[in-house]
This record gives sequence, structure tokens and C-alpha cells, in this order.
Amino acid sequence: MPASLPGGFGNFSHSEMDLLQTALSPKEVSKGTCLLKPGQICQSLYFISSGSFIQFKEKDEIDQQIIDLHVEKEWMLNQQSFVRQLASETFIQAFTDSKVYELTISALHDLINRSPVFFQLARLLEPTPSRIKLFDDQLSPSEKYQFVLDNRPSLLQAFPLKIIASYLKITPETLSRVREKLSKS
Repeated sequence: MPASLPGGFGNFSHSEMDLLQTALSPKEVSKGTCLLKPGQICQSLYFISSGSFIQFKEKDEIDQQIIDLHVEKEWMLNQQSFVRQLASETFIQAFTDSKVYELTISALHDLINRSPVFFQLARLLEPTPSRIKLFDDQLSPSEKYQFVLDNRPSLLQAFPLKIIASYLKITPETLSRVREKLSKS
């Protein structure tokens, strides 16, 4: 069982927290393993205990379009596929050897049937506010990188700059210039 789950996803009593932890299934995931592939329907939420994951679409046989990055102590899912129960358009793949706790949709429904207090878990299904800000606001490359520095600095330790650049929808060269400019100021 996870030692602690991140705050802000609900307010539960000790017995409710015990029920939640009982519903979580631990899994070890090897680097490169896909938890979700295009065409599959996302049936689970995952709490990342350790490791990192990338969510991406394949542009072609060589290139990937990074949709999201996930690091330890975060919840992860393909929100659109899970909520709508439609086929995923993306992969969720382990970037490193990782440990996760899986909460299946049936386990989630069971929790809600036991107590309406578990409706609070619906917060996990909402789009990440930082991702919305990052891509809905027309931020410059410098502002995007600064946003990551301010809000998700753990991404910079978990992923190479090429992946960070793809996530920010900028070229690696632009990211290098932004980083150089920021280091001089």
C-alpha cells in the first residue's frame, strides 16, 4: 500500500482511507511497458509510487507527439478515454522502471456504492489545471518553460530535454536558447 496518497483529491476518514487503499492494486511496470495503447479503452487510474511515464501519440514510425508527462506522487489516466469510455488515441508508456497503484473503474464504482463520500475521487478525472493553462494560454516558449519550472519542476529531473521540448510543443533548439537566456538572467 502507498505510504501516503497526495492531498487535494478528497477528505476521507481513516476507515474510508483503508477502503480506498484496499481497492488499489500494486503493480511493478518495466521501462517501455504500455499501460494503454491506441484503440484500448482506459479502464484504470494509476497512482505513481515511483518512476515516470509518457503519454503520447505516434506521428509516424519515428516521431512521437508528447501529450503529457507523469512523475511519482501523481495520479495518471487518459482522461478522455476513461470518462467517455471511448477508445484511446494515445499510449501511456513507462519511461523508467516504475511502481504504480491501480484503481480500476469497477473498483471505483464499488467504492462509490459503499459510500457516496468516494464521489470526491471525481476530482482525479478532471483535466489537470496546469496542463490547461500551459496549452490554452498563448504562452511564449520562455513562459512555457518558466511555467514548468514554477509548477512541475520534477519533470526536469525525470525527462531529457528533447522530451520536455516535445511536451512544451517547441523545438529542442528553442528550449536550449530559452534555458541559456534564463541562466544568464
